[in-house]
Amino acid sequence: MERRLAAILIADVVGYSRLSQIDEEGTRVRFQADLNDVFEPAIERHHGRLVKTMGDGLLVEFQSVVDALRCAVEVQQLKATQSAAVLPERRLEFRIGINLGDIIVEGEDIQGDGVNIADRIQALAEPGGIAISGTTYDQVKSKIPVGFASLGEQRLKSITEPVRVYRVLLDPTAAGKTLPSPRRPPRRRLLAGIAAAVVLALAGAALWWQPWMPAKPPGPGERFAYPLPDRPSVAVLPFINVSGDTEHDHLAEGLTDDLITELSKVSGLFVIARHSVFAIQDSVGKIQDVAAELGVQYVLEGTLQRAGPRLRINVKLIDAVTGLSLWAERYDRQYADLFAVQDDVIGKIISALSVKLSARERDQLARIPTENLEAYDYYMRAEQEGFIFRDVDTYRRTLSFYQKAIDLDPGFANAHAGIARVAVDVWRNDYNYLWSAAVARKIAYDAAGQALKLDPNNARAHTVLALLQWVDGRETEARNSANMAVAMEPNDAEAAANLALILVHTGSSGQAVTEMEKALRLDPSPASSFQLLAGIVFYTAGDDRRAISLIEPTLDSLPKVEPAREYLAAAYADQGNETKAAAETAKLLELFPESNLTYYGYLYDYWRDGDLQRHLAGLRKAGIPEWPFGFTGNQADRLGEAELRNLVDGKSWTGKHKNGTDFIQYFDKAGNTAYRSANTNITGIVEVRGDRICEKFDGYFLDRMVCGYVYRNTSGEQGDRQYIHVTPRALTFFSPVP
Repeated sequence: MERRLAAILIADVVGYSRLSQIDEEGTRVRFQADLNDVFEPAIERHHGRLVKTMGDGLLVEFQSVVDALRCAVEVQQLKATQSAAVLPERRLEFRIGINLGDIIVEGEDIQGDGVNIADRIQALAEPGGIAISGTTYDQVKSKIPVGFASLGEQRLKSITEPVRVYRVLLDPTAAGKTLPSPRRPPRRRLLAGIAAAVVLALAGAALWWQPWMPAKPPGPGERFAYPLPDRPSVAVLPFINVSGDTEHDHLAEGLTDDLITELSKVSGLFVIARHSVFAIQDSVGKIQDVAAELGVQYVLEGTLQRAGPRLRINVKLIDAVTGLSLWAERYDRQYADLFAVQDDVIGKIISALSVKLSARERDQLARIPTENLEAYDYYMRAEQEGFIFRDVDTYRRTLSFYQKAIDLDPGFANAHAGIARVAVDVWRNDYNYLWSAAVARKIAYDAAGQALKLDPNNARAHTVLALLQWVDGRETEARNSANMAVAMEPNDAEAAANLALILVHTGSSGQAVTEMEKALRLDPSPASSFQLLAGIVFYTAGDDRRAISLIEPTLDSLPKVEPAREYLAAAYADQGNETKAAAETAKLLELFPESNLTYYGYLYDYWRDGDLQRHLAGLRKAGIPEWPFGFTGNQADRLGEAELRNLVDGKSWTGKHKNGTDFIQYFDKAGNTAYRSANTNITGIVEVRGDRICEKFDGYFLDRMVCGYVYRNTSGEQGDRQYIHVTPRALTFFSPVP
């Protein structure tokens, strides 16, 4: 069931039954003429929608309450002019009621208290006049050259709470004035005085009675899930595609994303992240509920409809504390004008919230991402794939969309930054099924560099650069780049979270926690991958309890993601919860049986030593083995330096991995090696360092030199193989051949 805030206009003919008894057909013809010639043109001019006619009445919906009243004033003034030339018995006069309130949408129809109040209010209007609710008056009182007469609070049929009602005064001499409601009868005033005296008499009793009194209902702002920020706070709800098909869903989502991204560049605003607004859209109904859940005062909502080259966008900014619409607009434009519409919407929001922009922010907001709308369309498709990658097909689909955008517009900085974002994930996580680590690293650097060359203020490119610099051991540069990303988009939760990750690993745990809390406030209903990142930051900062509370819920959606199991196992072990630590270790080894401490030691060798040793100690306590598959060799069986050199001096090895994969590996006399299996064909270099054999394969293990040991095979497993080679990545059984 869809609910939304709308301005409702209901018009009803005065004395329709009496007129019909005199001339039924003529009355109907005159009503239809007024509908066709007066109401419908006015409704269209003021951007309304005629929902339906109801016998002798009309129900109309507007996005803007100002438009609704302008329409009503125009109709009544035109009707007054026409009626002067019509005999009294043939005149059709209308009462009009207007209310700003919550409605229920059922197909093309609308229902709910918002409609019922408008209907009840219209009955309080004078013939040929207009009555409005208090919520309407609060929004229009200074925006239309008419006057108002307060009728005070009225009890309306079937409406629980009294409603403030005003009559609209069309006399030009009343413009800008609001006449007070009539004085209450003396008897009412006397009763009020008696009631006040009773209250005073009971005031002392309240001192002891108060603990048993029912709690007062929450006032505005008290029901919010988070304290409201000290600057205007906004949530951009997902725009609804009303085109009648799903083909343009990505366009509606892309418009939402872009508005969030652009508003996130404004330091004077507080803007909720994309994932949280998309996550909450189906879980709550009223705008006030959405705002309370996200902890914001203002909500932007809208619809998008595309028909060929035409585009219709309706947008409305609502103050969720008062429930009133601050601004609403309908855009009927060509699709080519999409960026102009975005620019206008952002400008109106900034103006409505009285936000001051810096010169840099004005320049950023004025920048058009691309002039090629086809490229922009592909970019939006890539963005809708998100960054919660679960399989190689998602990566490839996302990359193909970004690349098509670049092919159409090589100067599209955001598309280059998107490729960099994917590539850095592939590199950091050693996902060599898509690219080798070396290739992914180069692509990430090149794409981020190109994005920054095209747009030096691109926050995502700065974030990618920060991650690359951190893993490369350039801590100062990484911190600078991460801080630059946050400066470019102060409301970007992803930028803040990655800054927190780099800060916590470069000796600033306190500042990292502050940044991570900020990121979670910007994204209060985060994606599972974002929540996992937050948990890792808190774990690294030494807060195991909070880390566990964040990571545990991610297991349902990320059941096979290695870091989730890895960090949970270590955090449980740190807390002394041996049972849960063992359970997570068992699951980790079931999913990734080659997991081992030596592997993690190499993988995280760019961490600070204290952080790395603490993590390895936690994993060891949780039961993670030192070597793959829990291998423990006998010291007496380990080969020394001379024997190792003999094994790799122009020799080949043939054998089988612990997991059953056959392989062959060749070593030449110059320290080069080539490895081949059914799925892999790679080359690298090899060195003998004492009793260790060390290998480096381009594009694997972040291009690190990785060392292991060779043992004589006395285990009884694969007894036809002479030796066992154990490395952080594998356990193999082999025999040398000439």
